[in-house]
Amino acid sequence: MNKIQWLIRSQSVVTLAAGMIYPYYLLFLKNLGNSYSKYGLAFAVFTISSAVVSQWLGPRLDRRGHDSLFMSSVGMMAVMLAFPWVISYAWVLVLQIVMGSCNAMQKMSERLLLADYTESGSRGPVIGNYHFWTSIASGFAVIIGGTIIDWLTIDALFYFSAILYAGSSWLIWRQRRVSFGASKHEEVSGGEKI
Repeated sequence: MNKIQWLIRSQSVVTLAAGMIYPYYLLFLKNLGNSYSKYGLAFAVFTISSAVVSQWLGPRLDRRGHDSLFMSSVGMMAVMLAFPWVISYAWVLVLQIVMGSCNAMQKMSERLLLADYTESGSRGPVIGNYHFWTSIASGFAVIIGGTIIDWLTIDALFYFSAILYAGSSWLIWRQRRVSFGASKHEEVSGGEKI
């Protein structure tokens, strides 16, 4: 599997996991008895934490693209496992900070790796293909999410999303090992490809 294929697969899984949760998140907050203004605050905490982390991550990203992408999926998996146990709005805000941080790591790493894996002047078709597959995953996510809630509960939706984030983490970790092993092999052989 080439570098673009694994990135498309891992991030399509991430898009599927996120897309299942996002439309039904408001229902989850309403079930906690919170208002629309509290939903607005929670979303603001998410976006502001994402912005702050992106400023911190920017100077470090070139050396840590895979690691950041991996940590993003692991972090989101942990958040999805925690959400069904949340009983107070304060914990919702804490989880929103973590989610915003993971969002910054995912979005920035995804863009960095897309740039690294493509060549100037021929990026358009690859980015178009990437966008197609991640958008398709997002479209199916809403349908799958609604079906899971109808047949099971909103908590099951969070757990299923956590499983998808775990799958994405595994794909990223596996590719990281392949890439790291190849670069170590090149260093040992004096930079020549074997």
